[in-house]
Amino acid sequence: MAISTIAAIFDWDIKLVWDTVTNLEDSAWRSDLRRTEITGKAHFSEYSKDGIRTDFTVTKRVPYKRWELELENENICGHWTGIFSEEKGRTRIVFTENVTAKKFVLRPIIKLYIKRQQERYITDLRKRLAQQTQ
Repeated sequence: MAISTIAAIFDWDIKLVWDTVTNLEDSAWRSDLRRTEITGKAHFSEYSKDGIRTDFTVTKRVPYKRWELELENENICGHWTGIFSEEKGRTRIVFTENVTAKKFVLRPIIKLYIKRQQERYITDLRKRLAQQTQ
């Protein structure tokens, strides 16, 4: 099992950040994804540029505060938690992934892989937020 947490502060209001992160119909800003498919009220799948499908189930949704997801693909399974808070007109996010590698060979590198994915996500999110406010 690997646990990785990333935190960031954005100079945009919490509504914009929340709406961008939770809008499953617009994933074009994500540099790691080919597409996202909504498969049910609380279910969606992301397709990576490498063609790997990851299935998600929303387990908790408290608007502008908390979003939690179970996730699974051919390589990993686990839980993702996003915490959102407002600080002086800015938004603070704390995203935590708790993931288990399904394949033995992936276990030594899974934490590094997750951390890299989280950093890429934050970079993409910053770019998207900047585009939306221009």
